[in-house]
Parts: sequence; C-alpha cells; structure tokens
Amino acid sequence: MNYVIATQFSRTPSARIESEGKFPGEKLREIITPMLKACIQKKEEFWIDLDGTAGYGTSFLEEVFGGLIRVEHIDYKDLRDWLKIKSDEEEELIEECWSYIEDAENAKD
Repeated sequence: MNYVIATQFSRTPSARIESEGKFPGEKLREIITPMLKACIQKKEEFWIDLDGTAGYGTSFLEEVFGGLIRVEHIDYKDLRDWLKIKSDEEEELIEECWSYIEDAENAKD
C-alpha cells in the first residue's frame, strides 16, 4: 500500500497537534495507523511518500513517526519489517523519521 502525503493529506503539513495548525502530524498519524496496522497484519509493505510537500517541521515528523510507538503502540519490529519511508527530494528525511521511531522505542525502557 502507498500513501502520498502531498496528494492524500496536504502539500502544506503543519505542526504537531490540531490546535497548532490545519494539517498536524497528529491527524496524519491517526489516518495512516489503521492502514499501517492492516498491512502489518497482512504482512505487506506500507509505503509513505514524503515528496511533493512544502516541507516538514520536526514536531510534525516526530508526532507522526514517534507517535506510532508512543501513542499507537505499534511494535518496533513490525515497523522495521513493514513500514517503508520514501523521500527522493530530501533523502535525509528517511533517517530523521526512523530516528524518531527509535527514540520513542528507546524511551519505553
């Protein structure tokens, strides 16, 4: 399954939570979580495409990706196996997103 943020969510993602902006990371996480969980259950890759937007704030990305562990309680190994992050425009964003997932996983200890 593929989810393209720029066309399926917004070309202008904003802040962490809804009270801070119109297209927050919290909302995107709530949208993609059921799709991601369905892919994990079917053992299928879930691709999230970061290209085509005006850019991302760190709080937005942390809320989406760190929140998969912190809020949605998705298993880290399942994320590693089935979540795929695409960014041809800014490849460093892929590593940044994974760092938020890893930080959330390490904070559980």
